[in-house]
Amino acid sequence: MLALLAAADQKWSLMFLWLVVAFFVDGIDGPLARRYDVKVNSPLYDGELMDLIVDYLTYVFIPAFALFKSGLLPGWPGWLAIIAITYGSVVYFSDTRMKTKDKSFSGFPGAWNMLVLVMFALSPHPSTILVIVVALTVAMFLPLKFIHPVRTKRWRVVSLPVALAWTFFAGWAAWVNFDPVSWAHWGLVTTSFYLLFVGIIQQIIPERS
Repeated sequence: MLALLAAADQKWSLMFLWLVVAFFVDGIDGPLARRYDVKVNSPLYDGELMDLIVDYLTYVFIPAFALFKSGLLPGWPGWLAIIAITYGSVVYFSDTRMKTKDKSFSGFPGAWNMLVLVMFALSPHPSTILVIVVALTVAMFLPLKFIHPVRTKRWRVVSLPVALAWTFFAGWAAWVNFDPVSWAHWGLVTTSFYLLFVGIIQQIIPERS
């Protein structure tokens, strides 16, 4: 709600700061829930359903709103993008096959908050943004693996620090109002590429038994 209120006032840096906080919380709520065995201690409440509801708002809905209203992707390309993001993600989030055996994601997991933040930082041409959005929307429904930095055990010793570094760089970029000379942008690009492609690399390189 705080992120949405900031977005409504077009305070984009403040909006992303709240979304970065939400991203961090999303990384620790699962381990905490498993640590305190909430399925036994609070059996009336479905934590996974609660998580999906919150994730849809913070990962999908608010970033799509920001992408369109900020002017990064105006006009019909913007409409196409927000329809693809919101509709494609609601279908993906309801797919029972979205998780793989190693706790990764099958298909791009709808992490639009991360993508849109990087777009704010880099300000690429609208056509570039549209191509990326369409490509990742299609990737949600392809048999491509995308890691969960906390739950995917393979290479977690690298993936978890990279995810924490991404969170730091994202918060710093938003804090300096996406200043184009900020060194945080290079950190964002580097960590984003790792998180986006490491799962596919794991598919290519078989795990040793």
